[in-house]
Parts: sequence; C-alpha cells; structure tokens
Amino acid sequence: MATTQTVRRMAEEIVAREGGYVNDPDDPGGATKYGVTIHTMRRLGLDIDGDGDVDAEDVKRITRQQAVDIYLQHYFQRPRIDELPEVLHDTVFDMYVNAGNNAVKLLQRLLNQMGERCAVDGGIGPETIGAAARAAAKAPDHIRDAYGIARRNYYFDLADRRPASRKYARTVRGGKGGWIKRAEEFISPRYHLTDAQFQARTRAWG
Repeated sequence: MATTQTVRRMAEEIVAREGGYVNDPDDPGGATKYGVTIHTMRRLGLDIDGDGDVDAEDVKRITRQQAVDIYLQHYFQRPRIDELPEVLHDTVFDMYVNAGNNAVKLLQRLLNQMGERCAVDGGIGPETIGAAARAAAKAPDHIRDAYGIARRNYYFDLADRRPASRKYARTVRGGKGGWIKRAEEFISPRYHLTDAQFQARTRAWG
C-alpha cells in the first residue's frame, strides 16, 4: 500500500503538471487552475471569495494546497483508486484528474482484454478491484505500460473525433503535444512513439 507521503507527492506532481490558470474556449472543462475546473469547484461548493457564487474568480484564487487536498480526497480516495494495485496508482490517479471516470472505464476495458471480467461502468468496486489485483499479479511488469498505452490511444481517438482538441495532442510544429507527452510519462521509454511513428499516426489530421 502506498504511503500517505507517496500519495501526496503524486498529487503535488499532478498540480505541477497541470499548471496555472487557463480558460481555453476549446476546453470543455472551462476555467481551470492546477487542473481543478470550475465545474469541480461548483460541485464541491467552493466559493472562495465568499460572494455567493462559484465563478472564474474563485478558480483564480485556489491555492496549490487546496488543489492537492481536492485531488487526494475526491480523485484518489473517494473513487477508490487507493484500493487498486499500487503499480497503477499514479497513472490511474493522473488520468482520473484529466478525464474523470473515463480513466476507470479505460482500466476496465483493459482488464477485460486481459481476461479479467468486470463491468465497464466507470466505478471502482469489489469486481474491478479484484480484477485489477489478478491482472497485476499475472503481468506485474506490463500492466502499467498497457494502461499508459491505452491512455495514449484514448487521446489519439479523442483528437481523431474532435478537431478542436488536436492542439492538445500535437504542437503547431507537428511534434507531440501535451496529452501525448503526459501519457508517455507513465509508459516505459521503449514503448514511446518515435517522431516518425507519431507523424504517421497524426498525418490524417492535415
């Protein structure tokens, strides 16, 4: 089981990875700071400036420590990521911050592909916890990479379907964008795409 210090470090790394305040019209998350969206803050009732509503000004005022605490409680413990095999903690945690319960569905699909049956419903319960434990025991050196590759494919598929999101997957110069780099942080270097492979994968985007 990961220690409290280890998990907090994961949350701090996510905050650093997410960066400061942005309000990109192409991002469905809306106003965001340290990865915490205005939608999350409204759901949690975080009226930081005390003016009776939760708006972009409240997002701007959130601190790093508040973001870390939100992640620990609402993105790690509450969805029960802490009950998954430790080898999956950081990658599923990071993806949950980025994509909500799609992070869990991605894992559940992978577990089914590995022969461990569980519902693909986006919720972590005894069935998913058991399937993940068995899959990790069978392939301890591969399951984390497999999840990271599935995550990278998720981003590619999203960009395939939504042209406005392609700027997150590919830079203006044609290199790997933030989504792909982020996924590959959790994939062993031997499975990283080469520049040529990346160019081939994204060529159809124009």
